[in-house]
Amino acid sequence: MDRQELIGWIKQRLLEPLPGVAAQELMAARVLPMPLKVPSNARESAVLCLLFHKNGLLHALLIKRMADKGAHSGQVSFPGGRRDPEDAGLQETALREMFEETGIDAPAIEMLGALTPLYIPVSNFMVYPFVGYTNQPPQYSLSHAEVDYVMEIALKDLFAPERKTTVDVTSPAIPDTIRQVKAYLLQDGTIIWGATAMILSELEVVAKDMIS
Repeated sequence: MDRQELIGWIKQRLLEPLPGVAAQELMAARVLPMPLKVPSNARESAVLCLLFHKNGLLHALLIKRMADKGAHSGQVSFPGGRRDPEDAGLQETALREMFEETGIDAPAIEMLGALTPLYIPVSNFMVYPFVGYTNQPPQYSLSHAEVDYVMEIALKDLFAPERKTTVDVTSPAIPDTIRQVKAYLLQDGTIIWGATAMILSELEVVAKDMIS
């Protein structure tokens, strides 16, 4: 299957019923327990999982956030953030945040679809994940107020069984508590956990037959 066939397959697959919460829970890790009901004051946000080919392999773009006082300070995540009142919809939020944080503009991105939304109790965000593709090597102009550096990760490597582990982490939101959580552990020691790992877990279930 060539790259255009692969991207077409992923786009079609995202139109079909998604594995949803069951797939997210395979890599679930929460600082606070899930409430029985998502609060009515939960803030809408969107993230964009940008896919691209590099060295013949499908990669995903992740970012290392700058250390600040936020609930997700210093963590690995997808580009994204809260919905602005001016955004026409959550897909526009994801594309706007991608541009603001990395400099990658919307015209360079083909939107493939969306994954299952998930609620993050520690920051009270309802996150809507979108998937996009660029057939150009990403060119970055980072917002260093928000992004420390970018990470280009081959999905074939990321989703290898040996990358899944459990680790001890401390959340910036509750710094005096250590939790053991499920995570993806990269070769360089980088840990991907929390909502980002849960979104990746659903993507893995959706696309594993095509990227293995």
